[in-house]
Amino acid sequence: MSKGEVVLLDCWASPFCMRAKIALEEKGVQHERREENLFGGKSELLLKSNPIHQQVPVLLHNGKPISESTIVVGYIDEVWSSSTPLLPTCPYERAQARFWADFIDKKVFEAGREILTSEGEAKEVAKKDFIEILKQLEGALGDKSFYGGDASGFVDIIAIGLTSWFVAYEKFGGFKVEDQCPKFSAWMKRCMQRETVAKVLPDPEKIYEFVITLRKMRGIE
Repeated sequence: MSKGEVVLLDCWASPFCMRAKIALEEKGVQHERREENLFGGKSELLLKSNPIHQQVPVLLHNGKPISESTIVVGYIDEVWSSSTPLLPTCPYERAQARFWADFIDKKVFEAGREILTSEGEAKEVAKKDFIEILKQLEGALGDKSFYGGDASGFVDIIAIGLTSWFVAYEKFGGFKVEDQCPKFSAWMKRCMQRETVAKVLPDPEKIYEFVITLRKMRGIE
């Protein structure tokens, strides 16, 4: 399903890059991944392609850069439209999907980061906030198998990459997502049964080790 050259500027541990990779896999798009060293000097290509934020992922489609992971996933859905769409065809349902994608963007990773960077009472507050956010996402899921309904879709892709960091949140926060949010946990397991997800998401234990390194670099430990 070729539409020209597709290059993804990537970082293995970034949950936002995972979104782009899963979307490309879902659409069967052949692409090249170029790993960025975000701590040892970013490439000139990254700085040139995303001069505003200087962050990954950046999708280069025939040399033209697209930045911000949710925008990248939407772009992939539009350009490779001949395969199953990621966003619903109904305008109302499409708007709802974008609402929850925006909610996830603004809430989940930041709440998780608070667990990793706080101590004492602040950590307990961060943990409570994180669990409350997941409960809201459980409510949005309802009794559906996926946020896209019977099949994985746009919101599932936006959310699932972030879950690769959940083991780190659990270990530093002293809780289990499965105990607090069983429906959300079951959704995570269903997503991981999809080849397009399982081949992209890294071992959560490696993310945990990565987080330990980050904390040491920032003087937290």
